[in-house]
Amino acid sequence: MLKLFSKSDLIIRSVKFQTIIVKPSFSIIKRNFQNLENNLSRIRNHRTMSSNTSLYTLPNNQPVVYLECTKAFDALTDREKLYAHYLSQAAWNGSLITFIQTSPESPLLFALLHQVFLAESIESLKTSSLAAGVSEDEFTAFLVFANGFFSNAGNYKSFGDSKIIPNMSEKKFVDVIKSSVAYKQETKNFQSILDAIKGIVFSVEGKLKTLGLGDKGITTYFSSNCTMEDADLINEFMLHKGLESYNTRCFKTTENGVASYEIRLASIEESNDNSITSSEETFKNSQFKITRGDYSQLLAIVVKNLEKAKAYAANNTEKSMLDRYIAHFSSGSLEEHKNGSRFWVKDKSPVIETYIGFIETYRDPAGQRGEFEGFVAMVNKEMSKKFADLVDKAEQYLPRLPWGRDFEKDAFLRPDFTSLDVLTFGGSGIPAGINIPNYDEIKQSEGFKNVSLGNVIPANMKQDVMMFLTDEDQTLMHKHRVPSFEVQVGLHELLGHGSGKLLKKDNDDTFNFDPSTVVNPLTGKPIDKFYMKGETYDSKFGTISSSYEECRAEAVGLYLSLDKDVLGIFGHSGPEADDIIYVNWMSLIWAGCAKALEMYEPSTKTWLQAHSQARYVLMRVCIEAGENFVTVEETEPGKNLSLKVDRSKLNTVGRKAVGEFLKKLQIYKSTGDIEEAKRMYDKYSEVPEAGPQPWAKWRDIVLANKQPRKIFVQSNTCVDKNDETKIDLKTYDATFDGFIKSWTDRFPDPQVSRILVDLWNKDAHFFNMETLKN
Repeated sequence: MLKLFSKSDLIIRSVKFQTIIVKPSFSIIKRNFQNLENNLSRIRNHRTMSSNTSLYTLPNNQPVVYLECTKAFDALTDREKLYAHYLSQAAWNGSLITFIQTSPESPLLFALLHQVFLAESIESLKTSSLAAGVSEDEFTAFLVFANGFFSNAGNYKSFGDSKIIPNMSEKKFVDVIKSSVAYKQETKNFQSILDAIKGIVFSVEGKLKTLGLGDKGITTYFSSNCTMEDADLINEFMLHKGLESYNTRCFKTTENGVASYEIRLASIEESNDNSITSSEETFKNSQFKITRGDYSQLLAIVVKNLEKAKAYAANNTEKSMLDRYIAHFSSGSLEEHKNGSRFWVKDKSPVIETYIGFIETYRDPAGQRGEFEGFVAMVNKEMSKKFADLVDKAEQYLPRLPWGRDFEKDAFLRPDFTSLDVLTFGGSGIPAGINIPNYDEIKQSEGFKNVSLGNVIPANMKQDVMMFLTDEDQTLMHKHRVPSFEVQVGLHELLGHGSGKLLKKDNDDTFNFDPSTVVNPLTGKPIDKFYMKGETYDSKFGTISSSYEECRAEAVGLYLSLDKDVLGIFGHSGPEADDIIYVNWMSLIWAGCAKALEMYEPSTKTWLQAHSQARYVLMRVCIEAGENFVTVEETEPGKNLSLKVDRSKLNTVGRKAVGEFLKKLQIYKSTGDIEEAKRMYDKYSEVPEAGPQPWAKWRDIVLANKQPRKIFVQSNTCVDKNDETKIDLKTYDATFDGFIKSWTDRFPDPQVSRILVDLWNKDAHFFNMETLKN
C-alpha cells in the first residue's frame, strides 16, 4: 500500500506553493515506453484509436460554457454575499468527497492534476510539454481530460457513468506530467502516484468501462469484493435495524469463510457512539458493525464554513437548518440531516437557496447511497412568479392525473417552487431542476421544495445540433426548446416528483389508507400489497428506483403539458402554445431516440443513467401506441435515422398511451409492487437486436452522431483583499484554460491534495488497484 502525503512528509520547497514528498512503501516498477516520433503519435491519437476507445474520450472541440450569475449576485446585499460565500466554500470542499465516491483512482488523479496546475501557468506547462515532444493536439487533449475530470468529479461521467480517458497515448500523458514544474520538484512523489494509477487510467477493459458492482463495473460505495448479493444482504440488515443508507459506504472482509461487513457513516467523529454506531453482531450468518468517520477531514472543512455562514443567516430558521447540518456532518446521524431538511422546507422563498449533503442515489449500484452535493443559488423573481402560480393551481391539476384519489396524497403539501440562478453547484454534475428532500417520511407528510435552475437551462442548450429531424422540426426545436423545457421542468418537479401516495402499514396494524374500500384499478381487486414499517421506496425498488421515478415524473410532464391552461401559466397561448406542446413531446422522444442509447452498455445490457433510460422507455411506449403516432426509420443504412411525431395525435393517441402507462407506474409505486413494476419497466428498457426498431444496431448510428455534454465554468466568490466584510465574484472565460483557472483559484492550497490522498490511503486495501490493472 502506498504511504502518500503523510504529515511527517509535508515540507515547503518553493515560494510559489507547498509541495509534498512521499516515502513509498512499495518498490516502484520501472516501465520502458516505446519512443515514437511526433507524427506517429498524432496518427495514433487521431486515426488509429479504436472506435471502442473513442467512446470514452472527450474531443478536442469539447464545448465549454460559462454559467452566468453575475446579475443575480450583484443584486445581493453585502450580508447575503457573505452568507453565499461561506455556503459556497462548504459546498465546494464537500464536493471533493465525490472524487472518493467515484473510483479508486480518482483521488490520486485529482492530487496529480491539482498539483500540476497549481505549480505553474498553463502556458508554461504547454511550453515544456511541446519541448518534450508532445504535440499541440495532444496537449489540448490533456487539458480537455482535466476539464472533464474536474467537472465530473472523477474519471467517470456524471451523466452516463461511463469512463473518461485521455484522448492521447499513455506515454504522452506521462510526458506532460514529467515535463511539469511540480514533477521536477518532487519526482518521487509524482512517480509514486503515476505508478499507482498506471494501467488503470487508460483502461476500458472489462468492468473498468462503467460504474457498477461486482463484474458490472467499478464502485467505491462498496469494497471491491462485494457483489449484488452482498448489497441485498446489507439492505436486509439496514431494514432490520430500521436504518437508511444515504450517508454510508460498506466494506467487506472475510475470515475463516465468514463475511464481516463494516457499514461506515460519513462524519467528523470517529469514536463509537451507541446511539449511532454498533458493535459487531450476527445477522444471517454474517457479521455486521456500524462505524463512523468516513471523509472526516473534508467534512471538518465543510462544518467550519457552515459555522461561518450561520453568522450571516437571514433568520432563525436558516440558523436552525445549518445547526442540524453541522450536527449531521459531525456525528453521522442521518436523523440530524432529516431535521435540517425539515427546517429547509420551512424556509420559504429565501433570497439565497442552498442544500447540502449526501443527496441523490443515482450512482450507487444498489440505488440507496447518496452522492455528496451542495448548491448555492439566488432567486430569479420573474420566473419564480410563474412557478408560484403553478403551485397555487396545483390542486386543480392533480385530479387530472390518471390514477385516482386513493393513490394521491391526503393533502397537497404546497411547496416552495423557485427559479434559481446557480452560483455554486459542487458535485458530479448540474441538473436543470431538483425536487428535494428525498426522504419519504418528509416528502409524503411534511413537505418538499422544487427548484428550477434557471441559468442552467439556456446554457445547457447552446450549440445543440438536432440530428434525425426534418428541417421544419429542427427550426421549431431551436425556437421553442428552452421555454418548453421550462414547462417540462415545472411539471416534472412539482406534479411529477411531488405527486402520488405510498400505501403503508405500521406494525400496529394501522394503515394510511382504508384497505376495506381501496381497490387496485389495474386488477379491480382490494389492495394486497403495501409498504411495511421501515420500508421506503428506495429500499423496495432498489436498482431501478431512480430511473423508474424519473420516468414517472417525465410522463407527468408530458401528460399535463397537453392542457392549455397549464401553458397559460408560463405565458403561452394560441398557436405558440401548440408549438410549445409539440416541442415538449418531441424533445423528450428525440432524447429517447437520439441521445439515450449513449448511456446503454451492451456488454452488460445495463443502463448507465436514470434519465436516459426513462426517456428511452417513454419513447418506446409512444412507438408501441401505434397509428403512426411516433415513427423511427433507418434512412441511410448504418448512417442516419428519421424520427417523426404526428402532432395531430398528441391529444388522442399520445395522451392515451402515456396516461395508461403513467397509471401503471404510479399504482406499482404506491403499492410497492416491485415484481410487476420491474417486469413492465424491464420490457420497455430492452434494447432489441432485431425487429422493426433494432435499437442495438441503431445504437452505432446514435454514437456516430453523438455530441459531448457541455462543461460548465462556474464563478468563484472570494473575500475582498481590502475589506474582509466584502465578497467579490470572480468570473472566467469559457475555455479549457479558464475552466482550469477556476479550479486552481477554488483550491489554492496543495493541502487539499494531501487530504484526498490520506483518505484514499486509509481504504486503499479495500480497492485492490493491482487487481484492477489485470
